[in-house]
Amino acid sequence: MNIKFSTSKCVYLFIGLIFFNMLSLERAFANTPVPVEVRRTAGKWQLFRGGKPYQVRGVGGYQYLELLVASGGNSFRTWGIDERTGELLDRAEELGLTVSLGLWLGHERHGFDYGDAKQVAKQKEDVRQAVLKYRHHPALLLWGLGNEMEGFESGDNPKIWKAVNDIAEMIQSLDTNHPVMTTTADIGGGRVPSVEKCPAIDIHGVNSYGGGPSLPKRYLKAGGTRPLLFTEYGPRGTWEIPFNDFDVPPEKTSTAKAEVYRQMWTDTIANNPQVLGGYAFLWGWKTEATATWFGLFLPDGTRLGGVDALAEAWEHPPTNRAPFVTPLVSIEGQRLKPGSVIHVSWSVTDPEGNPLNTTWSLHRELENYFTGGDSQAMSPRLIKSIESSGVEKATIRLPKSEGVYRLYATTRDNHGGGANANLPLLVGKPREKGSPLPMPWWVYQDAEVGGPWAPSGWMGNIKAIEIDTKWTNEPASAPSCIQVTLKEGGWAGVAWQYPVNDWGEKKDSVDLSEARFLSFKVRSYFDFGKKIKFGVGLLGKDRDYPDSLKVEKSVKLTQEWSQVRLRLRGDRSKIKTGFWWIADHGPITFYLDDIVFE
Repeated sequence: MNIKFSTSKCVYLFIGLIFFNMLSLERAFANTPVPVEVRRTAGKWQLFRGGKPYQVRGVGGYQYLELLVASGGNSFRTWGIDERTGELLDRAEELGLTVSLGLWLGHERHGFDYGDAKQVAKQKEDVRQAVLKYRHHPALLLWGLGNEMEGFESGDNPKIWKAVNDIAEMIQSLDTNHPVMTTTADIGGGRVPSVEKCPAIDIHGVNSYGGGPSLPKRYLKAGGTRPLLFTEYGPRGTWEIPFNDFDVPPEKTSTAKAEVYRQMWTDTIANNPQVLGGYAFLWGWKTEATATWFGLFLPDGTRLGGVDALAEAWEHPPTNRAPFVTPLVSIEGQRLKPGSVIHVSWSVTDPEGNPLNTTWSLHRELENYFTGGDSQAMSPRLIKSIESSGVEKATIRLPKSEGVYRLYATTRDNHGGGANANLPLLVGKPREKGSPLPMPWWVYQDAEVGGPWAPSGWMGNIKAIEIDTKWTNEPASAPSCIQVTLKEGGWAGVAWQYPVNDWGEKKDSVDLSEARFLSFKVRSYFDFGKKIKFGVGLLGKDRDYPDSLKVEKSVKLTQEWSQVRLRLRGDRSKIKTGFWWIADHGPITFYLDDIVFE
């Protein structure tokens, strides 16, 4: 065949080949890892990335990454692999950040058995697949193999550490460009000797709060020889402080916590020859012990003083700082009569003189302060408890039901900064732990998911489930409701669990003996006529710790809000699954509001 090309076609073909080669080079470059290694020179441990010294100025969490860059941060830490991992690595590369990529290892307290060869082998294979998938990404800094998987006792179970080292050896064989780190809950018990017996571990990561300032000295005294990386640091945990005279933990203000972050970086992390850097905890928000104990942000993205403190320590001070606050003070004290009125105040200052707005809210106290890092569901706000309020003062009407409550105050400026404090209050006598919950008890009310149960038990086709707990389009009760979407076919459901993520392996439960009904509202805009199953109690006698009651009802969805009441007959003293729904036919979208035990 005789083929002729015109001059113009040859030019276009040549340009096309050049463009194709440029794309190929770009893809090849994008898949080229940046080598990272650990070196010790002149008695000092250092990370080297791309041949250059690299000190980790990082945070735990992956929200607000642009602000992390603006604050002088260069890295963030994750705890496990999920569907967002690839996007997070790509985003990190775009912003010039690196990632300590978490490879989650099972915890015995969550039911993982390191004596079960099949479970251990599957876990190792899951890690292998993750390493093969992400080992060439240029944003990858190191592998974070496990997080506190040794538990909270002595931490020296040889079966756990054999599995850790076996997986680390596998990672080393698959990836020679990135160090392997494992992370323990501080260094007490047998943690240091156990890590020392794992030759494939390059870095000892440590989550340390109150013990942070003394960690490097304690580590060397315990016989540690690896470089250290602070994988979590922040204010003292509830397990590290004295409780008050009615046995609840007092919490520092966000202003006082900011100084903890600043001092930890400047005094302990920045210039210690044993330390490679640190990840401040938490670059985000979570409820753990209280609604505000560890978060550097509020749920709406408002940054607290700890963010400013880190930015200043990293030599990138903010142009507008968060407000400063003092602790809350009640004129009437903290031991109070049911139904009484109290007057609470604090001092609030904005460094730049910006106008401030303060919100006040009263909540039942959470009963579990020692969660091992597990998230908790916040108890609902008690509506109509704030009789009057301003920036620095509030008048509070206390509930008639006895027990411990906590008053939260949050002030915000008009530049994205905020500050908070809270005050525990004893109303009448403390409610004994495990005693029946007083009625009514809200599971969801006024845009808040209330404890003690949390919607953690996702079932069936979980990838198809989407839940928005702050849906504002025509709620039954303002300001919002819950939108539930099952995006595709198959069955799926969600259980509100206590403890979080527990399917009957733990003894803890909730006493609902005083509840006679579960009441809630439900509707669907487009899928009316379809049926959803709702219920209380899901775990049967095949579980170690079942629900003492199981009640369910099939509900036909309507376009308008309809009230559903489930009569609770039988033993209600041990309820682990406070509420659940199951849909056996997707796609479907429905809405829930005002979920309450009565």
